This record gives sequence, C-alpha cells and structure tokens, in this order.
Amino acid sequence: MHDTPLIGPYSPDDVLALEPDGSRTARQFVSDVVRLAESLPNRLTVINLATSRYEFLVGFAAAILRRQLTLLPQSRAVQTLRRIAGDYPESYALTDRDDAIDGIESVAMQQRQGLAPWPNEIPLVPLNQVVAIAFTSGSTGQPMPNKKTWGALTAVAHATGSRLGIKSGDRASVVATVPHQHMFGLEASVMLPIMHGLVMHAGRPLFPADILSALADVEGRRILVTTPLHLRACMTEGVRMPPVGLILSATAPLSQGLAQEAERHFHTEVHEIFGFAEAGSVAERQTTAGDSWRPLDGVRLQSSERGWTVETDYLPAPVLVPDRITVDAQGLFVVHGREADQINVAGHRVSLGDLNQKLLEVEGVQDGVFFLPEEGSDFVTRLMAFVVAPGKTSEEIQRALRTHIDPVFLPRPLVCVPSLPRNATGKLPQESVRELARQWLAGLGHGT
Repeated sequence: MHDTPLIGPYSPDDVLALEPDGSRTARQFVSDVVRLAESLPNRLTVINLATSRYEFLVGFAAAILRRQLTLLPQSRAVQTLRRIAGDYPESYALTDRDDAIDGIESVAMQQRQGLAPWPNEIPLVPLNQVVAIAFTSGSTGQPMPNKKTWGALTAVAHATGSRLGIKSGDRASVVATVPHQHMFGLEASVMLPIMHGLVMHAGRPLFPADILSALADVEGRRILVTTPLHLRACMTEGVRMPPVGLILSATAPLSQGLAQEAERHFHTEVHEIFGFAEAGSVAERQTTAGDSWRPLDGVRLQSSERGWTVETDYLPAPVLVPDRITVDAQGLFVVHGREADQINVAGHRVSLGDLNQKLLEVEGVQDGVFFLPEEGSDFVTRLMAFVVAPGKTSEEIQRALRTHIDPVFLPRPLVCVPSLPRNATGKLPQESVRELARQWLAGLGHGT
C-alpha cells in the first residue's frame, strides 16, 4: 500500500479555499496544517466541529498527520456529541474560537499568522490509514460507526470527478449546502475539490438568498453540491441564480420533476450520487435521463444470499446495499427503497419512500413525510403524514393523494405543520418523526 499526497494538483499560490475575509492559497493551507498538527493534544480521536469548511479541512488534515481519527457526528446536538465522546473516551473536540462543548475537552482553532515555507514534498498519507469514522444518519434506526481509509476517500473523489468530467487543474469552484461532517459532504465538498485542484467555498449557505450570495462570490465554473431540500427551496422562492456548471445532489431521492425544474432554473445539468455511510458514494446518474444508476469506476455489484453487495479494492470486505435494487446485464441498477422502509398495511406492501415521493409531488406541498406508528404502542395503527404546505388544507392534500396512491395508504390523520425536524443534511431521523407523532397524539402538536 503506497502513500499519496494530502492535496492534488495545486501550485503554491493557487487558491484552494475562499473564506469571508479572503482567499487561502495552497501554500497557506499546508502552512496552517503543519502548524496546527504541532499543537494538537496527544489523543486517539478528534470530533471536528469547525463550522468553516476550510478550518474543518485544516483540522482534518492536521489530525491525519498526527494519525488521529476524525469522528464525524451525524448531529451537533450536545447529547449526540456527549454520547460519541463517551464511546470514544480518548477524544477531544476541535471547535471554533469561543465555542467550547460543555463536558468535552475542547481545543479552539486559532488564527495562524505568517507562512511556513513551501515543502519540497506535499505531506504524504498511507492509503490504508484509517482517517475518519462516519456515523449513519439514524433515519432508519440507531446511528452506527463506519471506518474510512484515506484510500477510500481519495478513490471516491477521483472516480466521482472522472464521471462528472472534472479534469485535474480545472479551476472550477465548489459551493456546498451540505455539512462537511456528513459523509456526502466530506466526499463531495472537501475531498472532491482538494483532489482535483478546485476552489472550495468555505461557507455553508442554507437559504436561497445565501446560496445566491455564495455562488456570486466565486469565479469560473460553479459546482453546487446540495440536497433535494435546498433545491426545492430555491425553486419555491424563485431566486434568480448565476449560471451553474453542474449540480450534484444526494442524501435523499430527487424526483425527475424537481430535477427538470432545477436544470431550467440554474441552466445546467443535475446529477445525483447514490451512496450510504457504510460504503460511501457508489453510483451516479443524471436524474432527468432516467431511473438507472451507473456504478462509479472500480465499484462492483455482486449478488449474494443476503442481497446485493458493493465490492471495491478500497473496502476490506463486501458491503450489503441497504436498499432493494434490481441490476441489469450492463450493471446498471434501479433503487426501490430501503428494506427497512417496507411496510405492510392491511395485507398491502409499499415503500414509505414511494409514499413520501407521491406526497411531495402534490401541488403546494413543500415538505412531507409518512409515518407508521409501532404496533402495540399507544399510537394509532394507521398511517400518519406530516405535511408542510402553506395555504393548503389537509382535506385538499388528501383529495390530491387519492388519485396517486391506494386508498389503504391514505394517511389518517394528515397533519399540516409549519416545518419538519430535518437535520443539517435534510434527513429526518426516525426518532424525530416518532417524537413529532408522539407530541401530536398527546395534543401538543399544531395540526389541522
């Protein structure tokens, strides 16, 4: 197993990142990393909570040089961070200045002055070095840890760039709405740009006006790394955006209708990444071209007694695909939803993901989710739905749903709410939906 450089094809004075106060060159980055690495405490693991994408990358790279594993929490909630710190007692938190986490040893990122000399050789990292632990989102159960090697992260970055036609040294700029602590965010908004010599926008714009501002900040070809939730918000508010060279979406299924609207609005192509924390990014498609996914170069799908598995040179063992898929003779595949997503109502089977997609296709619905309460609990036993649809009534949404789904799956009740408790990546953790249902059924919700 050989070593590879920490960053890709940058010259010393090439811009690597764009911060609010100005640009950061490759020379500045290497200097910042080396200086931070010298000051880090001697620990096994670090929880990197830096909000700036550039500062996160500096901390991530410094930890790699110190052979420390970076823990990537699925949430910044204090209870989540404390649980992770309890599971990994030899850890500390790397935070923004004046942002210590109560109950966890915290080290603040300090402003670094001056420049170290450009090294004769960029720091090298062994491909088999485990550099991060990513946690599943918890949308279908308890979050689980997954180790990531430098070889896996770099291979995904190169394969994704190759599929999207990104060439080494292309001075495109990457703007991302997804958090860098998320697996897709790490792969697409951090590893993808630094492996291909791109410019990384350090911010994380959330609202359409913020996305517009971030895109206007950068020069050259723009690549927007985002989610269906953020795309839908841009379409709803109708903010006029500057030209975008490419949109890359993940974290949730993207409907062809929304993808078509986004392509018209941004004057670009919308591509999706299919992946999961256990294996990372696995396949890509242009959403408007059809339902089929094409595995990234080097990724193989194999059938087994347990189901379909992902095999690559950088994974130590085959990884089971958590979704139901069908694979054709060319190796392309179609996703039919998570195995854990399948429900049975009155002898009829359906995917909650399919129902959610039908709900989102109803005119006026901005967000929504179906929920099946647990049998034997104090919940009602029929499907429920929580919907964000300003100006719509639950009866109007029910009438529209009747034309698209089997009557047995119509939600009773359908509750209109101002918003859903999505996390930073746009996912809805199962426990959050369960708590929303619990509150509504206890008379604490606000429904119609």
